[in-house]
Amino acid sequence: MTQSDSRWMGVGTSADPNAEEAGLLAAAAAVGDRGDGRLIVVFGNPRHDLAAVLRGVGKIAGGVPVVGCSTAGEFTGAGAGDDGVVVAALGGPGLDVETRLVGGLNERPREVGAEAAECATALPDGGRTAMLMFMDGRAEQQGEVLRGAYDTLGASMPLIGGCAGSDARTGSAFVLHRGEAVADALVTVAMRTEGHFGIGVGNGYGVVGDPILVTRSGRGRIDELDDRPALDTYLDRLNAPAEAYRDPRAFARFALDHPLSIRRRSGREVRLVSGADLATRSLLCPANVPEGGTVWLSDATPEDLLDAAGFARTQAVEALPGPALGLLAFNCMGRRQVLDAGPGLADEVRRLAGPDGTPLAGFYSAGEIARTRGIDGLHNYAVAVLAVD
Repeated sequence: MTQSDSRWMGVGTSADPNAEEAGLLAAAAAVGDRGDGRLIVVFGNPRHDLAAVLRGVGKIAGGVPVVGCSTAGEFTGAGAGDDGVVVAALGGPGLDVETRLVGGLNERPREVGAEAAECATALPDGGRTAMLMFMDGRAEQQGEVLRGAYDTLGASMPLIGGCAGSDARTGSAFVLHRGEAVADALVTVAMRTEGHFGIGVGNGYGVVGDPILVTRSGRGRIDELDDRPALDTYLDRLNAPAEAYRDPRAFARFALDHPLSIRRRSGREVRLVSGADLATRSLLCPANVPEGGTVWLSDATPEDLLDAAGFARTQAVEALPGPALGLLAFNCMGRRQVLDAGPGLADEVRRLAGPDGTPLAGFYSAGEIARTRGIDGLHNYAVAVLAVD
């Protein structure tokens, strides 16, 4: 645990097979003997009984708000895992938080984003603010959720967070709010500090080949690229194997290593191709890919991904005037699948933690949120970092 004159952050983890006990032990390690907690953040695999995890955390939290989500794996500065529970606790009199849970994410994504962001209106005046967001990672229009938050907040409040990871066997994913584990929902945490928030994001992907015009897209789909069916244009450009044209599973495996890239005013952003509609020959993309814009094919080496993690941490920490009390990190599960084949995964965690032992809590996500200006802030294949002091 580290602390300034008034604020502090601690991290705990447990691999106890009893879900309630794991929650209790991880929360106890994160909170320590401090009695002025303001927020507890929980990351856990959806194979756990997450309601039981929250019961355990609640025995330590008391009335402190508890938020978080399910994961595709968790990590701390000590390393990464699949079946544990990670808890981060933030506290001190210089920190205020307001939380909200709103359901119906797939049916009305923009409205849910707008409603959930309204919790910011209850914050005290003064200080610096940011909004932490946890979204069901199976949402089909994740970008619309952030547009809804912008409808409420404008560009005045930075956004940071991630989309809940799902269990590969059951497909289940949940966001966590106080004692509830809820699907198809969004959790927001409006935060005000007398200190500072630093946000960093990186992906490491570069572009390959010439740009491709998006001639028809919308609602989480790309229907046409260069006036041709998007699926066929994408696969043809990549010289894809024949089975990727006709087998959804073969396509998904192939697309995991071949994201798209779009250009924003803030730089290039990577877009996950999450699937294909073989009947309409469309590509499925949970993040917005604007019609009339251009996309590029993208690739990266493992070293590129590691450098991006270090960049994101440095960017977040250097936004603070002094040392960070702690870090929350939101790391794409697709990056993990690339790095997990070798020692790269442990190296990435070391780069995120840094050499100074700053407390780190994070999870592998199905979409990353990092916005310091403008409307957009949804990323794929990225690592996003929040630093606090």
